[in-house]
Amino acid sequence: MNVTESRFKNRQLHIEDYLQMVSAEQKEYAEVFDYSKITEKSGVITDYWTNNLLDLILRKDNLNNAYKQVKKNKGKGGIDGMQVDELLPFLRENQRSLIQKIREGKYKPNPVRRVEIPKETKGEYRQLGIPTVVDRVIQQAIAQELTPIYEEQFSENSFGFRPGRGAHDALRQCQKNVDEGYVYVIDMDLEKFFDTVSQSKLIEVLSRTIKDGRVISLIHKYLNAGVIADGIFERTEVGMPQGGPLSPLLSNVMLNELDKELERRGHRFVRYADDCMILCKSKKSAERTLRNIIPFIEGKLFLKVNRKKTEVAHNSKVKYLGYTFYRYKGKCRLRVHAKSVVKMKNKIRELTDRNKGISNKKREKEYQEYVRGWVQYYRLADMKGLLKRTDEWARRRIRAVYWKQWKKIKTRYRMLKALGMEHWMAKELACSRKGYWRMAQVLNQIFSKKIIARLGYTSMSDYYLTVCEN
Repeated sequence: MNVTESRFKNRQLHIEDYLQMVSAEQKEYAEVFDYSKITEKSGVITDYWTNNLLDLILRKDNLNNAYKQVKKNKGKGGIDGMQVDELLPFLRENQRSLIQKIREGKYKPNPVRRVEIPKETKGEYRQLGIPTVVDRVIQQAIAQELTPIYEEQFSENSFGFRPGRGAHDALRQCQKNVDEGYVYVIDMDLEKFFDTVSQSKLIEVLSRTIKDGRVISLIHKYLNAGVIADGIFERTEVGMPQGGPLSPLLSNVMLNELDKELERRGHRFVRYADDCMILCKSKKSAERTLRNIIPFIEGKLFLKVNRKKTEVAHNSKVKYLGYTFYRYKGKCRLRVHAKSVVKMKNKIRELTDRNKGISNKKREKEYQEYVRGWVQYYRLADMKGLLKRTDEWARRRIRAVYWKQWKKIKTRYRMLKALGMEHWMAKELACSRKGYWRMAQVLNQIFSKKIIARLGYTSMSDYYLTVCEN
């Protein structure tokens, strides 16, 4: 009893760290999954901590951590309509039956709710499967226990959906390979990867490591849970839903087979999720590598290579994770890809649309959040000139928004005077019949960069210099 209690204590959640909860809710949260209610004699557990993976997954502290993560991530509810905010009372009331069903292999996951997200390519959509919030907790609990097990197996050249790794690490690895002479790239595209994964192959790969059949069975149930699209149930005998907490880990488990094969053949490569780049020293070598690796991907892993989007090219001609590469003074450098620039400008157009019926406060908040997030992601790129031009263009759009809002001549006169403009000029401009875009340019001097910054619109250039210094 003492051993069990001490191990629980070492792994238990610290309630005080959960700052977003009110004190009354904190107490409830700590008791979401309470083993004193689940097992009558917790002291009889013997090999609980070593050999039984399902019991590791169903530990109190692991389930509570899973709940905490799901609540933190928020997100929309699944087909049952239950929202994240409703999760706590449900789990406290139904924890015993839920855990008992999972232990006995009787738990049946709900189908996922299909949501379509537009891709960069016009007319194409990425299909997401949104599990119910209860299923999200269970999936998260599974992922938390499996992650450290598989982290020991994963390749050093894999960077997506892994703790302590990210897109920037993948890009730096690309730079390192290019600097060492691997300048030709196989930009590999796996056609609809999540939708075409062979479930039997995935289960086979999982079974090599996971020896607890109950866990394999539970994962298989999630793969076969089905999907609700436009109110109609569809079976999911192939693929895995993209959108649940477990899917990223399962994708890495599957694609780790490709990683190991590439390493066995001695290739240089970088993989971020299903976005894989194989680097070679010559174009002929890259073409030969592509011909030789396709049979393995399609014949052994039962995945499909998209021939139209898979290409062999010089590193300066490819787009990877939104970036592109160029050489400066003998070193590989990064730029923002032209398509990423277009996407960014389209988003700023949307945020600064003068016909968009939102408050200035909301517009400023959304603009700031987007700009800071975008600059943070692309901070590895050389883009001072790009950001300077973009800032000037965006500020002009912001001025046009405010000029339209001022509508009446009296309002425009009053606001121009408040900005420090002389009486005669303010009167003249207030009566101007020039269009919004033209007036935005005229107001460049008086409606300055500093004033726009005070309104809450972050300068991309200034923020870029801040994140680069740090």
